[in-house]
Amino acid sequence: MTVVTARAAFVPLLLATLAAASGAGSVEAQLPARVAGQEFPTLAPLVKQVEPAVVSIATKGTVSAPANPLMEDPFFRRFFGFPDQQQRQRRRQVQSAGSGVIVDAVKGYILTNNHVVENAEEIEIVLTDNRSLKAKVVGSDPGTDIALLQVENPKGLVQMKLGNSDQVQVGDFVLAIGNPFGLQHTVTSGIVSALGRSGINPDGYEDFIQTDASINPGNSGGALVNLRGELVGINSAIFSNSGGNIGIGFAIPVNIAKSIMNQILQFGEVKRGLLGVSIADFNAESAKAFGIEGTAEGALVQEVADGSAAGKAGIEVGDVILSVDGQRIKSASDLRNAVGLKRSGDSVRVEVLRDGKRRQITALLSEVATAAQVDGEDIHPGLAGAQLGNHEGKADQFAGPGVLVQSVEPESPAAQTGLLANDIIVSVNRIRVRNVRELQQAAGQQSLLILSIRRGNRNLLLQIR
Repeated sequence: MTVVTARAAFVPLLLATLAAASGAGSVEAQLPARVAGQEFPTLAPLVKQVEPAVVSIATKGTVSAPANPLMEDPFFRRFFGFPDQQQRQRRRQVQSAGSGVIVDAVKGYILTNNHVVENAEEIEIVLTDNRSLKAKVVGSDPGTDIALLQVENPKGLVQMKLGNSDQVQVGDFVLAIGNPFGLQHTVTSGIVSALGRSGINPDGYEDFIQTDASINPGNSGGALVNLRGELVGINSAIFSNSGGNIGIGFAIPVNIAKSIMNQILQFGEVKRGLLGVSIADFNAESAKAFGIEGTAEGALVQEVADGSAAGKAGIEVGDVILSVDGQRIKSASDLRNAVGLKRSGDSVRVEVLRDGKRRQITALLSEVATAAQVDGEDIHPGLAGAQLGNHEGKADQFAGPGVLVQSVEPESPAAQTGLLANDIIVSVNRIRVRNVRELQQAAGQQSLLILSIRRGNRNLLLQIR
């Protein structure tokens, strides 16, 4: 956008907003000075009000890194006299920087992105007055990329008021505040370019606010602020081929961030809602095959889990889900986002197309099982070397629950049976499994396991002895 045009367009609104801000709250801001006999618009009073609530975040930690692949070759080790003991993983130190927003000055709570603090062993917060404070992770949610921190001995902090992101409209003026490229407390401005963006991270739950306010590396976790000085989003990602800003940035709506924060504080984890269906995109080709007229978009129900929220509500295989709580569903990923951003126990209104007729169904969402990592050897000797966790429906080809093979050690029993990382186990000995707990129950004391595996867009069977 051009600065001249933008200023000319919003001078009356801006002056009215600044005047309101100067008369309310504890911050006293003066109206802009006159230039050439006219009031000159400025965002300085607004920035002074909200900037102390934005902090820079520096982290230190270690991550696993693969060893040299030559070290995995037994011949290579014997030839050069290396010990036969394999060390497949090594640790390396990592550092990262980002931003955060103080949302509770008394308790010292700070919202930021999960990717800013993941793998962090030390977290340092730097305030606008250059004070440095230690912080810890209270909880995080990789699915929405939200993390909640808490600083030690919170004194003299300033918090930002939380807005209502449901009221944000395309065309609203916003500020992005953060620490791009280590340049602390940088402020940029722009407008809300679009709402409800998804498809940025196929493994995440997304409902992004898009903005042309400049967002660059280091802005992650920073504030997207409206002209009332309210937090409306947590800056999270950019669309760029070069790594720098090209006018397309994305922020997590504050209502989602607030919901994640409240769940972390209340339960110690995120209790994500689960409908209990396997789905696929419904498009014009699907409509033609089904002989359905009037719609060429939605999520086609391929499977309904026994005892699931969908099953109890009366959703059937072959239904086309058109909307959830009035939110239009255009694809399978839309449905996963719409449900995954809600809490377990929430009641949702689902509109389905069945036999050419639209029906309204109310479903009470169940809870996604905790995705704890389990060693396959604890379930069956033939699974030794595999790390298993719960699958929450993040794959493009398979959106139902199951057991995700997170990693497989080379030459391990699991690897020798043909199991691969990112395989999804959906049944054992013809018993449907939706999480690690059900896999453990189904495996029991069985000597032979016949696993039904989803690999990409293929189904296959593996025998585990």
